[in-house]
Amino acid sequence: MNTSLKAFLEGGPDDLPERIVGIRPPGVELKLPFRGGYEHFKVTSRHRDTAEGRLPVYRHTGRTAVAE
Repeated sequence: MNTSLKAFLEGGPDDLPERIVGIRPPGVELKLPFRGGYEHFKVTSRHRDTAEGRLPVYRHTGRTAVAE
């Protein structure tokens, strides 16, 4: 059984390397490292049809910087 789930990312920086990412567990906020900080995404009630199937949409909610 494949337990790897995916989500479609909406919003955030235009130059994110990927808009379809793995999620584990589903429904939890995503915190993705990017450019010396983290981009935060939260699950929505929407789905999007993609080349990889129908995926839940996670919406960008903000960014935090990594303390140096």
